[in-house]
Amino acid sequence: MSGTFLGMPAFPEAAREAVRDDVLRANLRHATHAIRGKRARAVAELADWDRLRTAGKAVKDHTLRHLDRYLLQLEAAVTAAGGTVHWAADAHEANRIVTELVLATGEREVVKVKSMATQEIGLNEALEAAGIAAYETDLAELIVQLGHDRPSHILVPAIHRNRAEIRDIFRTEMGRWGRPAPEPLGDDPRELAEAARLHLREKFLRAKVAVSGANFMVAETGTMVVLESEGNGRMCLTLPETLISVVGVEKVVPAFRDLEIFLQTLPRSSTAERMNPYTTMWTGTTDGDGPAAFHLVLLDNGRTDTLADEVGRQALRCIRCSACLNVCPVYERAGGHAYGSVYPGPIGAILSPQLRGTGSEIDASLPYASTLCGACYEVCPVAIDIPEVLVHLRERVVQGGRVTQGGIRVRIRPAHGHTAERAAMRAARLLLDRPAALRAGERLLARARRLRPRRLPGPGRAWTDSRELPAVPAESFRDWWAREREASR
Repeated sequence: MSGTFLGMPAFPEAAREAVRDDVLRANLRHATHAIRGKRARAVAELADWDRLRTAGKAVKDHTLRHLDRYLLQLEAAVTAAGGTVHWAADAHEANRIVTELVLATGEREVVKVKSMATQEIGLNEALEAAGIAAYETDLAELIVQLGHDRPSHILVPAIHRNRAEIRDIFRTEMGRWGRPAPEPLGDDPRELAEAARLHLREKFLRAKVAVSGANFMVAETGTMVVLESEGNGRMCLTLPETLISVVGVEKVVPAFRDLEIFLQTLPRSSTAERMNPYTTMWTGTTDGDGPAAFHLVLLDNGRTDTLADEVGRQALRCIRCSACLNVCPVYERAGGHAYGSVYPGPIGAILSPQLRGTGSEIDASLPYASTLCGACYEVCPVAIDIPEVLVHLRERVVQGGRVTQGGIRVRIRPAHGHTAERAAMRAARLLLDRPAALRAGERLLARARRLRPRRLPGPGRAWTDSRELPAVPAESFRDWWAREREASR
């Protein structure tokens, strides 16, 4: 990936600051509770939801097992339909390709459809360095861009902002980017939406180049699919003369019929709608209809390395619905910025450390940004077992071991700061492998239970800063079990 957000500390430090922000916590609590409540009702309407979920998982797993074949089929189909396919191994290569394509048109501005992939690679910054202005057209992305901010949610990037804050951003910043906000401007959602609509309309009508991502790519036909709720994406996908789509390689599905599954599960899991208001599909180019030139940039950027991990690869099933964020107790309190990535929440905690590696302080801490409560797995529409991957990545952080980096199997060292944890796990293994020693230790603890400290020393101090140390029972489970069995005879 293009790196962490500049200056981001490890998750615990960033989260500690976030939870002190009462306004942020109130905004997050209100938004996540509202979204997950609506999603639960929308999902409950489908009697076959579990079967759809299983089918989505099966399609994604099958595609990932045969990703090379389907990507080549996709390339052939897009090319036959008049498009041009480019392959980008990393963020730098993708940014170079897009920048060169825009400069070749002679234009110096582009309009953008909401895209996680372009955020991941830092495309806006790369275009700006080349003298190209990139304008976000999704309402929430527009708020983030005008506010010189960073996205904090996959579906609702400005979820950390309330209406009054958005009004102030529009009043002070819109005029610097184009058409200013109307006067007077209140904080009514309809007024704010109308101000954004007027601001963006002139950009839609003027722009010659657009940049998008895609929710799905159909290998058999070369069709790109974008789902959205506002219609801004469709304006970008149909009006400009040149369309450039940057899409992660994992977004491919084998056949057009596979969309039947995801067009039901994605809207209900993300916006809690039975179907999304705008589904735009295009296949290459057509004379007199839509962009005259279409370029597809297939982005790897760590995805094939992730694919090599039999446990971690399930993160590539993700369809970016954000349902896991809305039920996560950690995300609700810490917010998205604490994750140091464009992918926040539970999915970010397993995806970012795989795409970027666990070498940085923030990435080594992300697998621990979870209570392992399992709520994220329960709501995932493609059944990603996020807790399983979190535990798997924690082992990687603590123990190191062999991973794939740049297509090469290498051995990584354990992350810094986990010496005590490794020692504790080794001691536990030695004890658990020796039943007699374990029994003796349990009896010793039971007899010394009155000496239980209120707080643990050393590394255990952080655990007891926010928890009470459990009381030691008068006898071990082993002794209780033996006594009960004897009494029942």
